[in-house]
Amino acid sequence: MSDVATGAAPTSATGGSLQLAELFRRYGPALQEARVLRPVQSKVIRAITACRTPVLGGHRLWCEHCGFQRYVYHSCRNRHCPQCQSTATAAWVRARTDELLPVPYFHNVFTLPHELSTLGLFSEQNQRALLKQLFDAAAQTLLEFGRQELGGKIGFTLVLHTWDQQLRPHFHIHGLIASGALSADGTRWIAGGSRFLFPVHGLSKMFRGKYLDALANLLAQRRLDLPPQSSELDNPASRRRWLRRLRRKSWVVYSKPPFAGPRKLLDYLGRYTHRVAISNHRILDCRGHQVCFHYRDRRDGDRRKTARLPAEEFLRRFLTHVLPDGFRRIRHYGLLANRDRRKRLDDIRRLLGTPQVPAADPQPQTAADWMRLLLGIDIDRCPACGEWLSQEALPPLALPLPASTHQHLATASPSRGPPVRNTPPPRSTA
Repeated sequence: MSDVATGAAPTSATGGSLQLAELFRRYGPALQEARVLRPVQSKVIRAITACRTPVLGGHRLWCEHCGFQRYVYHSCRNRHCPQCQSTATAAWVRARTDELLPVPYFHNVFTLPHELSTLGLFSEQNQRALLKQLFDAAAQTLLEFGRQELGGKIGFTLVLHTWDQQLRPHFHIHGLIASGALSADGTRWIAGGSRFLFPVHGLSKMFRGKYLDALANLLAQRRLDLPPQSSELDNPASRRRWLRRLRRKSWVVYSKPPFAGPRKLLDYLGRYTHRVAISNHRILDCRGHQVCFHYRDRRDGDRRKTARLPAEEFLRRFLTHVLPDGFRRIRHYGLLANRDRRKRLDDIRRLLGTPQVPAADPQPQTAADWMRLLLGIDIDRCPACGEWLSQEALPPLALPLPASTHQHLATASPSRGPPVRNTPPPRSTA
């Protein structure tokens, strides 16, 4: 693995204009030709490079009043794309915020030791199995502590992260947990503490035990692919020694009230619920086949620093965080399990003597709806004169186009069928 050159981030750095998609256009073919990628990783490369380009089609919008026009291309909607799913993120944060109870909350983090990273990343089968066990062990631990310490059922949401700030493997789960539990008969809310919920040492021991018991079963049943450097795990005696070493380690579990409250934590978790590892604004430049990006050094007072990696190594690191198709990164447990969640939360608010939350307004459905809601900007109107914009559809192109062609399309007058005038969206009468 290539070394990272690091240093303090320049104070003037506010984020670069270079995007991950451009890096994949430049260096993705070499990765593809090396034949080291899984099909799901190749699929992500294709999606990110095509995102918001003529390859996916889009619309031309223009103003018949003043002549203004712009081109809007479709997004890929891949959950690993840093350009996509802003509306999905906003919808997720809004829905989780509506579910918050008027009680204290805690932020828990469960982390796997780095010794498991090589095994977890060796194959998609391993990745799926070990990350599922991470969810299962963390959830079972919290639910059991809820029963033992509070005498009822607790509710929490878990969100998977697989990276650190330098894109290295760092498998961990963030949890947002309401401090309290619903009694078994559903007639009482059992309040938890505001500064302390469950003992961290006890959480760590139980989490470690549950995870390693499940891992031992997976290995004994030969349901994991063993990398060459771990081939001794096929031998029962060697496997027991390796598991004993992991049992002697102290596994990292964090549990504290969110510093700025549960809403702020939801905002933080929302940044990566529908994307992965790094956002475009952290990529500063690419010179001499070296990508420069900034990161936060947690061990140095959270200082912002820069790192430089060979481009192919940077992209390789990003691709290690691509999840298997269908693997859920966000999961809800206990009182927040999807079945009857709304009714349970209403019952708890009634027990707490707090007003019932009115039925939420319908979620905005389009990017234009969200822009009107969050920013007060109506992208269906001309920014120059305020008139309604007309639009016509642009069909997808069969192949990616060079940058010069993209530039030509942005200035040419399309001739793909008759234009369709926008109709004003319905206005609320409330």
